[in-house]
Amino acid sequence: MGIFKPANILLPKDAPMEKWAVIACDQFTSNADYWDRVKKNAEGSPSTINLVLPEALLGTPEEESHTAHINKTMAEYVEQGVFAEYPDSYIYVERTMENGTIRKGLVGMVDLEEYDFNVGSTANIRATEKTVLERIPPRVRVRKDAPIELPHIIMLCDDHEGVLLDPIEAKKDELKKVYDCDLMEGGGHIVGYLVEGKDVEQFNATFDEYSAKVPEKYADLEGTPMILATGDGNHSLATAKTCYEELKAANPGVDLSNHPARYALVELENIHDESQVFEPIHRIIMGVDPHAVLEACKASICVEGPDEGFEVKAIIKGVVETIYLDKKKGQLAVGVLQKWLDSYLPAHGGEIDYIHDDDALMALADEDNSIGFLLPAMEKSQLFRGVIADGALPRKTFSMGHSREKRYYIEGRKIK
Repeated sequence: MGIFKPANILLPKDAPMEKWAVIACDQFTSNADYWDRVKKNAEGSPSTINLVLPEALLGTPEEESHTAHINKTMAEYVEQGVFAEYPDSYIYVERTMENGTIRKGLVGMVDLEEYDFNVGSTANIRATEKTVLERIPPRVRVRKDAPIELPHIIMLCDDHEGVLLDPIEAKKDELKKVYDCDLMEGGGHIVGYLVEGKDVEQFNATFDEYSAKVPEKYADLEGTPMILATGDGNHSLATAKTCYEELKAANPGVDLSNHPARYALVELENIHDESQVFEPIHRIIMGVDPHAVLEACKASICVEGPDEGFEVKAIIKGVVETIYLDKKKGQLAVGVLQKWLDSYLPAHGGEIDYIHDDDALMALADEDNSIGFLLPAMEKSQLFRGVIADGALPRKTFSMGHSREKRYYIEGRKIK
């Protein structure tokens, strides 16, 4: 089917990887000290900090000059021979997290013709959460003239049997190791292995077999099955798609089937990997009559018990009440609640915020005119089923690990 393919992957030849690899640009957006330390650590060496724009700079007066400098530096790195290119290859990645678990992935490229981030999409590759369209244009300004892409996108597969990545893991000692380093700022350790030649052919054949069987897994759902879903970096992938669509519009009738901008570099991971932890993101509603909100919630979307409902804790001034959200209204508790809040709050007033930690939610729910909803962790097996059945999930449905566990920029690919 070719929706996930090998790529001509760029890696630095001689740069110290501890200086080269930098965390995703959408992390630590309010922590200027973090990025100052990164820049200081990378001084005197080629580094991806010189090739990406931290999101804290989007929309600022410095954005334009920084973007121009990034594109200039990318061209200089290419001209100066900073990169080695590994044609028609994958990179198998093992990332040792701070807690000792190992997260496995495979770097390759997805076909943007097979991806659609819009609500109601039936494409083979979809967004897991609703895309905020206003966040795309600033990212397009960064990508449109860039000669190289560096991904922090994590693509997920729902591979219960482990047929895709497990065989590569089993033979990793036979593969060429292309990097092995600690990641700066507490990011853990990472090792990359080159997958080439017959191993690429074997994986491609396995992926095609896996893709052909996907519809069987979701035969009980009314929605159209999908093969891959965006886990992290949804807006970055949406930006790549937007740039590609603009390229097509500007070149009517031109064959772009082999144009590098048709594809985007990603890391494919299995949602069932033991290291994949989905943490809930709770809701706090402020500036409301909390008891009125709770009663309206009960009347609109709640049922009597756990057999028919998702268990959620409603918190007002330290008082915790268990409620059950009707399972007939969606595949996920957060989806049922958020859909109701989206209709209730505009009509009745109030503000919503999204809280990661239980203790933080409890503290906020202790404030006047506030109510907290403590949501259960989402079962990983629910993600694909939820998106297929209900469409893209509400924003802030779940978090894949903590900030320091997000993907670091390492691999690159030419897109011009």
